[in-house]
Amino acid sequence: MPDYNVTVTTGSMIHAGTTGHAYITLIGTEGESEQTKMSNFGRFAIGGTGNFRVSTCSSLGRVVLIKLEKRQYFLSEDEWFCAKVEVITPDHGVVHFPCYTWLSSGEVIELRPGTALKAYEEVESLLKEHRKKEVESRKQLYKWKPFMEGLPDTIKAKDAPDLPEEIRFSLTKQAEILFTKVEIVAMLKLKGLANDNSSWASLGDIKKALGRRHSTVITDFVEDSWDDDHFFGYQLLNGYNPMAIQRCTELPSKFAVTDAMVKPFLESGTSLTAEMQKGNIFLLDYRRIAGLPTPVIHGKKQYIAAPFCLLYKTPEDKLVPIAIQCNQQPGPDNPVFLPSDSKYDWLLAKMFVRNADFHEHEANSHYLRTHGVSEVIIVSTLRNLPTPHPLFKLLMPHSRYTLHINTTGRDKLFGPKGIYTEATNLGGQGQFDLMKRWYAELTYSHLFMPEDIKARGLESIPNFYYRDDGLKLWDILNRYVSKMVKHYYPSDQDVQRDVELQTWIGDIFKHGFFEDQSRGVPGSFHCVDELIKFLTMAIFNMSGQHSAVNTGQFDYGGFLLNSPNSMQKPPPTTKGQSTEQTLLETLPDISTSVNGAVFRWTLSSQSTDFVQLGCFPDEYFVEDAPLRIIRELKAELDTLSHHIKERNKTITVPYTYLCPSEMENSIAI
Repeated sequence: MPDYNVTVTTGSMIHAGTTGHAYITLIGTEGESEQTKMSNFGRFAIGGTGNFRVSTCSSLGRVVLIKLEKRQYFLSEDEWFCAKVEVITPDHGVVHFPCYTWLSSGEVIELRPGTALKAYEEVESLLKEHRKKEVESRKQLYKWKPFMEGLPDTIKAKDAPDLPEEIRFSLTKQAEILFTKVEIVAMLKLKGLANDNSSWASLGDIKKALGRRHSTVITDFVEDSWDDDHFFGYQLLNGYNPMAIQRCTELPSKFAVTDAMVKPFLESGTSLTAEMQKGNIFLLDYRRIAGLPTPVIHGKKQYIAAPFCLLYKTPEDKLVPIAIQCNQQPGPDNPVFLPSDSKYDWLLAKMFVRNADFHEHEANSHYLRTHGVSEVIIVSTLRNLPTPHPLFKLLMPHSRYTLHINTTGRDKLFGPKGIYTEATNLGGQGQFDLMKRWYAELTYSHLFMPEDIKARGLESIPNFYYRDDGLKLWDILNRYVSKMVKHYYPSDQDVQRDVELQTWIGDIFKHGFFEDQSRGVPGSFHCVDELIKFLTMAIFNMSGQHSAVNTGQFDYGGFLLNSPNSMQKPPPTTKGQSTEQTLLETLPDISTSVNGAVFRWTLSSQSTDFVQLGCFPDEYFVEDAPLRIIRELKAELDTLSHHIKERNKTITVPYTYLCPSEMENSIAI
């Protein structure tokens, strides 16, 4: 009488275990077992494994499916998160069945072996039908929802609890996010700040209220250096938004800066034209903000600028601002501010640049470029690629929590009561309008770090750690993806004949890029290299790029003076009139300021269920070749992490945001 030994592993997250029993049926090419009870007795505890035996009258042949059913034992209902099932056959063969699914009482699921297969490689009619039904079921579970005209579609869900449980936050993460926010808000209430709508009385009050909270080397440096011109330039390269700066080869026609204005700030004997030709002049242009409406907060109209900022790389390799025009249209009421102007004129001009950069960062560099684009790829993956598809297995670890955070964020950040609506000088609608302007200009090339760095002329600017670390990480991920793709797609013909793959990219092209061929985004794949390029971009965007623009939000943005989230007065229209009082009256009121700090701390916090890039606790791949490729990836990531940590020992402000050991596999916050 043949015996099949079954090992069942329960997930390690809170409440993954169950008090109930489970039932298993083995389905083979030559028969089907009776349903066998797997009695609990502690075997389905959190992170635990249970061993069971399934006896049959005769051999089942090759085991190709298993059925799992959960039944409640006590009256109280619970759910069970089954991680995986392993079946050892009578001839000692081992068959792995990845699960990673929640089961309710009475629910029956079917699992197939973890071997990655494309549709045209399926042999068993039973598995062909299972594959078809899985995709049909997923398309009912994961549906598209138009978000807003001009912006990519999103997953259809009223709110985060409306999402399938498999893609929602763990209870651990939900509790920690809530605790973090409650802790900060409670602290601010104790200080009497959370409901104070008055203006700040002094710069010292700002430092006392918002400084040295959750202190780190970086936050302390920011607080001490926020008004320093060298630091202003440094953070454009290595702060939370390294995406705005570009080399300037020709001055914008609306920027009224002249050679004579900036000559005192250049090396002796040179000129602005000469320095542009040498590649030493850089530009910030926030033109997309121009003309956007601003809201009223606590009865006060808010203001925003759409500045130009010119920067100079000095002979000492420092990047410093040398001219700022606060709005796009030149004129007598829109002067070009210079480092030689009065202290508060120059500080205010830089603050309006930092405020504009805050909005460009949150709307575009952060939300759209990483969260928004990744959501389209993830939804298409869930809808079009069945569990055995190699790209499903490749991409799923990089999708963890993203749909949950995006669904929550659209309400809590941009909704009627969201932080952007209530605590920024663009408001929720203004942010959406800014997103539309950026997305209308987005091309495929913008999403590729090497191409983006080159297009912005930043190949050789010194002390640019985002570029240095990012390009190394890009190359590592590109090698990883290339090995995986070439293992499963040895030829271009293999790519072309994969109908599920073509449907997947077609869905992305339609719902993410409006089938606009001018953007350069593929609507289909014709060769292996095209597929490698797209997947490298996707995984880098979901991990490294998001880490680069998210993790430093509190480090560089938590201190109000370095990154104001709103402005209560317009930029100065004449020089020499600004004072410290002018600056204080321009900054957001106290409660608006602290709401901005709470938001940035919450979005920068790392939860205890953090999953490091290159670690795959959910074992979707089971074959030797992909597992070897994953080990090689991990080794390369460890080497890069070591290199970055050693480098950081030698620099004043460490750059950690692209260190693999400190970044998540996915957009999880």
